[in-house]
Amino acid sequence: MKDFILPDDFDMGTPARTGKSVSLTIDGFDVVVPEGTSVMRAAAEAGFKIPKLCATDSVEAFGSCRLCVVEIEGRRGTPASCTTPVTEGMVVSTQSQKVKKIRKGVMELYISDHPLDCLTCSANGDCELQDMAGMVGLRDVRYEPGRNHFEQRTAGTPNPEYIPADTSNPYFTYDPQKCIACSRCVRACEEVQGTFALTIEGRGFESRVSAGMAGEDFMASDCVSCGACVQACPTATLQENSILNLGTPERSVITTCAYCGVGCSFKAELNGDELVRMVPYKHGKANRGHSCVKGRFAYGYATHKDRILNPMIRENVSDPWQEVSWDEALTFAAKRMRGLQEKYGRRSIGVITSSRCTNEETYLVQKLTRGVFMNNNTDTCARVCHSPTGYGLGQTFGTSAGTQDFDSVEHTDVVIVIGANPTDGHPVFASRLKKRLRDGAKLIVIDPRRIDLVKSAHIKAQHHLPLRPGTNVAVVSALSHVIVTEGLMDQDYIRDRCDWDEFQEYAEFISNPRHSPEATALLTGVPAADLRAAARLFATGGNGAIYYGLGVTEHSQGSTTVIGIANLAMLTGNVGRKGVGVNPLRGQNNVQGSCDMGSFPHELPGYRHVKNPEVRSIFESAWGVKIDPEPGLRIPNMLDAAVDGTFKGLYCQGEDILQSDPDTKHVAAGLAAMECVIVHDLFLNETANYAHVFLPGSTFLEKDGTFTNAERRINRVRKVMVPRNGYADWEVTQLLANAMGAGWGYTHPSQIMAEIAATTPSFAGVTYDLLEEKGSVQWPCNDSSPDGTPLMHVDGFMRGKGRFIVTEYVATDEKTGPRFPLLLTTGRILSQYNVGAQTRRTDNVAWHDQDVLEIHPHDAELRGVKEGDFIKLASRSGETTLRAKITDRVSPGVVYTTFHHPDTQANVITTDFSDWATNCPEFKVTAVQVSASNGPTNWQEDYSAQAAQSRRILPAAE
Repeated sequence: MKDFILPDDFDMGTPARTGKSVSLTIDGFDVVVPEGTSVMRAAAEAGFKIPKLCATDSVEAFGSCRLCVVEIEGRRGTPASCTTPVTEGMVVSTQSQKVKKIRKGVMELYISDHPLDCLTCSANGDCELQDMAGMVGLRDVRYEPGRNHFEQRTAGTPNPEYIPADTSNPYFTYDPQKCIACSRCVRACEEVQGTFALTIEGRGFESRVSAGMAGEDFMASDCVSCGACVQACPTATLQENSILNLGTPERSVITTCAYCGVGCSFKAELNGDELVRMVPYKHGKANRGHSCVKGRFAYGYATHKDRILNPMIRENVSDPWQEVSWDEALTFAAKRMRGLQEKYGRRSIGVITSSRCTNEETYLVQKLTRGVFMNNNTDTCARVCHSPTGYGLGQTFGTSAGTQDFDSVEHTDVVIVIGANPTDGHPVFASRLKKRLRDGAKLIVIDPRRIDLVKSAHIKAQHHLPLRPGTNVAVVSALSHVIVTEGLMDQDYIRDRCDWDEFQEYAEFISNPRHSPEATALLTGVPAADLRAAARLFATGGNGAIYYGLGVTEHSQGSTTVIGIANLAMLTGNVGRKGVGVNPLRGQNNVQGSCDMGSFPHELPGYRHVKNPEVRSIFESAWGVKIDPEPGLRIPNMLDAAVDGTFKGLYCQGEDILQSDPDTKHVAAGLAAMECVIVHDLFLNETANYAHVFLPGSTFLEKDGTFTNAERRINRVRKVMVPRNGYADWEVTQLLANAMGAGWGYTHPSQIMAEIAATTPSFAGVTYDLLEEKGSVQWPCNDSSPDGTPLMHVDGFMRGKGRFIVTEYVATDEKTGPRFPLLLTTGRILSQYNVGAQTRRTDNVAWHDQDVLEIHPHDAELRGVKEGDFIKLASRSGETTLRAKITDRVSPGVVYTTFHHPDTQANVITTDFSDWATNCPEFKVTAVQVSASNGPTNWQEDYSAQAAQSRRILPAAE
């Protein structure tokens, strides 16, 4: 098993700088570094290690520990090397007798108030205090025992300075007795994460790290458990509980997180085959060494007792499951699927690919339906999230993906966040965004809900436009109206980069007074003056970047809003350079990749239409089959056809459509009408209630492959441990294909990537060797861009000229009324992910163990609802019960909930209304009523009983 560790993976002491070169001498050696570099980092880059405790290269220098002192020719005293910038001609001595003596004395003082339990300490072998004591040559301590923080009792009485360890957080422990008050954790919380949850209280000997207000523990504080403080701590003061329980890891493998679309790189650190901890990889280009609570800590689902490790089959969904061998399960599945095609036709079966699986695995699943089932019935979860992104950006820019890399946010001046909640959904990106906002960038938030970015520690949005759900198009059009009618557009950019005739038509349309903020204010609920001010700020504020999420796409006009956002970016000249762009924040780890790989029923890999004979011929030559030129069924079409009796078989890999898709009753009816449902997953999810075959899946820790994140970055996924189910997911798909006569012979995912590269122009230059060399690349990666493409549309749009498209607002058919007077919108929460199948099986439930309904105090009072009450949430589609959370984060008339817990089944409420272009469901606008309740609805009770019956498992036959 190959470990992937770059040779420079060590702490340089202070952050890197850029600028003109400066020459200096350190210990007699000539060194050249960029201007602004600290003496400490300059020494590290030259191979000299200066002792340090308060310094680390993830935060700015602090200069408190005084262990890193040096002598500089011509200067008095012994300055700290971490806070001293280099200058031209500087001569530095890091090992003079004077500084050696000072360092040893400083270390003596630290050790005098530190427990000397190194042999039994959890940080033994991984403790910087221990390392530095050895480095300065400290062999004994002259000071007599006296007042200290680490002894529980002194002179037979309780020690008033001793504070017991804080074990409130399920993932790490804070042990104050080992704290050296270096402030690294405090600075990591401020500078890296941006939460400002930690502080140093007291002065001198009384100094303590404190989480929140006096008396609060870590769980009660604002801490978001990102792990930045734990990673920064040089001692065992802040330590992962897994280290306490499993010991210090002895090897590591670089891989990619399998949660959201940020695509963070991690070091999976192990003892043998046992995963001890996940540490964010400092060279990861998406996360730059940061993480969130999910990627950092929530990997325990991989070994959870609920995980299914053996294949299972059953004749009918009312039967209990029977464990069988892989051969028996695959033979059963293959015969059933072929039998359905013989009886109902070759288009009677299809697949759903997984946005949690790798590119290689997704590619094989769509190849299964096109090359083995011989139809195009393939779809993916992007249908219910970002399919309008593909359509809207494809129409306007010519490619179905975001324009920037995440580093681009460091160069932006004005940011629009619309329909996204980055602090909860994409927290690592949110930390980078917050850092830029603290550095002076301006923020416009367009969201019905007051998300954390509107106002939190040391950041505040210049404008929050709390629009009424369903009016995105009207708001975006009003912004463009202001820019065009006030002459704020970038005409030079438009003439050079866009189709001028189409712009003229668009400008005439958008200039109509009916699109003005004053005309739309009653509709949108956004004050006209606020909207005009926001439009002026975006048009005149410098580099403007737009980041959006599912609050844009999951509407009946999702595609129209994406087009409107693209129009807005082109109007202001904000595409094609650093700090600008249109950036969809993808929800799942490989939802971008699943789209790239041809998961949609009308497109082959690389977003090329299946009707195009030249495109089909490429794959026909590679696969040795004839490809059906007729586009296949989307997920909603599959379910409709199943109810109608024409769609009979489904292979569903790594998706839980019964919980994630809208109108749960209709989804259940469609699944129940099928005669063979194959679920390929880690757990018996909700969709498996209607399955006939269950094929156990493998986690991201158990496979090789690649993920493609929201910035088009192709990152390697590396096998950390052997698959507990026996096979990686790509192998399972291959086994099924071969059971149906395919004759595939892949032996490693690199061979699948080679096939992708040979058939897909945007991936033509991608190889595993390149990814090993570069760490990651962003597509397009081909002969024109052999190192990848961080920024899209630099010299021109992919389609040639940028295309302005008219965006007429059309009201949704889902309307409030006397029966259902409130509007429900949905979203995610930080600690949970998607349908919760993974995170619900970790200690993340300590933060969110049930879905709740956020309701404004005014609406709650009208209905007699109090905090924590059970309430019934009803719509035209169905009803469910959950508890109420009274908050002014939502506006009057709007309620909000999450969809992470199946016992709530929030999607029984949502309707089957969808985007006009892509069928993306309208999750964000549902007319509802809220009333008091005393427990679960009849539907919930029936659902729970059916699920319990469906999950019965008989032991394997002897």
